[in-house]
This record gives sequence, C-alpha cells and structure tokens, in this order.
Amino acid sequence: MGRYRRLAGALTALIVLGTLAWGAGGPAGGQEVLKIGAPLAATGADAREGALTKQGYDLWVETVNTRGGIKVGGTAYRAQILYYDDQSKPQISAELTDKLISQDHVRFLLGPYGSPATFADAAIAERYKIPLVESNGAARRIFRQGYKYIFGVLSPADEYASAMLKAAVSLRPRPETVAILTADDLFSLEVANAAKDWAEHNGLKVLYFQKYPVNTPDLSAALTSIKSLHPDVLIGSGHLQESLLIMKQAQTLAVNAKFFGFTVGPTTPDFAKSLGPTAEGVFASSQWTPDVKYSGPVFGSAQDWTRLFQIRYGAVPDYHNAESSAGALTLQLAIEKAGSLDPQKVRDALASLDVVTFYGRIKFDATGLDVYKPMVAVQIQHGTVVTVWPAEVASAKAVYPTPPWNARQ
Repeated sequence: MGRYRRLAGALTALIVLGTLAWGAGGPAGGQEVLKIGAPLAATGADAREGALTKQGYDLWVETVNTRGGIKVGGTAYRAQILYYDDQSKPQISAELTDKLISQDHVRFLLGPYGSPATFADAAIAERYKIPLVESNGAARRIFRQGYKYIFGVLSPADEYASAMLKAAVSLRPRPETVAILTADDLFSLEVANAAKDWAEHNGLKVLYFQKYPVNTPDLSAALTSIKSLHPDVLIGSGHLQESLLIMKQAQTLAVNAKFFGFTVGPTTPDFAKSLGPTAEGVFASSQWTPDVKYSGPVFGSAQDWTRLFQIRYGAVPDYHNAESSAGALTLQLAIEKAGSLDPQKVRDALASLDVVTFYGRIKFDATGLDVYKPMVAVQIQHGTVVTVWPAEVASAKAVYPTPPWNARQ
C-alpha cells in the first residue's frame, strides 16, 4: 500500500512464536512451519485488550505445537504467529495486514483487537482472498459488506446490550428506567443503539442517551446530568479505560444506580484491581465464562481450558482470552478439515464448519457470523467476576440493587 517506510519507525519488532532456533517460515527440526499473521495492538488505547488477545492466541500456539502441530493430510505443521503492533489504529492495522500477506507471505490471518481495526483488515483479506478468523470485532457492520473471507467466532455487538438488559429485568424489584453513555466508535455505537432499542421494546424508559469522543478524559458533565435523572440502570458502552473513568467519576459525583453495566472492562483483571471496592456490584456482558458447559477438541471443556490458562499465566481468564483461543482453534479445525493449505479450500471449510468447542458451538452464516454463540452476564462480587445470568450457567446469585455510595462499606 505504499506506506511501509513511513510506518517502519513505529512498528514494534516482529514476534515469531516457537522455538528460538527456528528460522521464520522454514522447517523446524524436520517439521514444516505454518505462518499465520496477526496485526495486534501492543501500544495505544487498545493495548491492554490487545495483550489479552495475544495471550489467547499464544496459548493455542503452545498447545497445538505440544500436541504435534496442525495435521494437514499426512503432514503435521508447527504453528507460528507473526505479530505486528497496529498501535490501536485501524489504518495501520490494514497496512500491516497487507504487509503480512504480500511481504511475509502468511497463508492465513487471525484478527486484531476491536471492530474498527477488524473492519479495516477484512477489506484487505477480501482483496487477497485470504481467510481471516477474528475473535474481537463484534460490530455487525463488519459482516454486512458482502465479504467471503471474514469469519467471526463471537456474538455480534447488539447482543452485548440484550444480555445485560435481560439480566437486569430478571431482577427484583424490576428496573424501570435506563441511562446510556456510549463511546463514539463502531462497536460501542452498535451496542448503545441496540440497548436503546431493546429497552424501548421491553418496558424500560430511556431517560438519557449520549455519545462521547473515544478516549475522553472527563465525563463529569454527562454523569451530573444522569445523576439528576435517577435512572435505575446505567449502561456504559465503551472499552476498559472508559468504563474505569465512568465508575471513578460516578463515585466522586455520587451518581447512584441500582445496576451499573458495561460492555468491556469489568471482565478484565484490570478493572477490579484498578477500582478496588468501587468495582463491587458492577455488571457486564461477557462472550464466555469458565462456567459455561461446553467441551470439544484440543482444549477439552471450558474448565479444562481455564485450568490450562491459569497454569500458563497465573491468572483467571476473561472472555477476550477465551474467544482468541477459540478463533485460532477454529482456523486450525478448518485447515484440518480441508486437508490443505490452499486458502480457498480452507475458506470453504470455514464456511461449512459445524463444531462444538470449549467456547461454544461454532457455525457461520453466509455473512461469516457465528450463528450459535450466546452471551452471559457477570457481576463483580468480593473482587471476583462471577456468572449471574442465565440461571442455567450462573455460579452465583446477583447482588441487587447496588447500594448507594454513602451506604457502602
């Protein structure tokens, strides 16, 4: 795309996973190497979520290679992921996707973090006819372009909203009013608009709906307005730093709601660690938790994958980790089903794939969306993220209503 020299000084070093003695793309101890590309935020606003994504990808690489590699016909290939830092910028992510295909000659792609970057990368993958399996771009707009080479293993953005609000209206006393704050980005706006629509069609009155610039440093004016309206539910549609900001300023301004809910943030270990007691009682929608009842190839059950993650990283996983491992696993299963490294054959195998994994059932519709992927709602209780909805997978009962700030211990 003609801009690589301009990017050269900003790119982090290429990271090649695997034994250090290997050459990039060459045989390793007699075993062929399969290169897969992933432009992924290591710096910028999405760096933390990018790191969680990378953990999930890395765990898959280590697991599949320990078990003999990706089986293609009679040959086993050792997996290798080539990463570049897209700096949390969609245009740079697209340029790096082009570079990974045209210069590094990767055969397949795993997605970046976030809907804007995924949207940009999907156009490049489509141009080159290279399959892109993505785990962290939930905006439906990605899948409305008529592309044939993009496959997303996660639930779409509008389901983040419905999961939280379905959990909220299952509680007693049933909430009656809602305020919605949203970042002005592709994913967050889809979630917020869907939340407004769901609320209005299910007996909740929307008292406040406002968008704000991405990465804004101050939401005190919006929160002061919300405080005066006394909503039962406050929904924040954004990402980790924005959800942290809302909770910090809600406490400072004594903005009380019976239900604080966020799209991205509370499931990450950073949220409770950063906020301490301020995080107590916060709800979130989640693509996955260790409580779900799925089991499948390579990783076993959700609980098996969780134990493997905890051994590797010494932490409880969040859904970004799980969906990223699931995306990489999905690509592996399609390659093995195709019995070929030909991108078109693997693309066709993805399109016809129907498999249950530790993450859930993976089956794509004609647009590339996973049609069987449900979501759950979680809550922070005693500093720990627990599943509270739906009842069949809940590990704890929701604590509700959230006490006002002046009544908290």
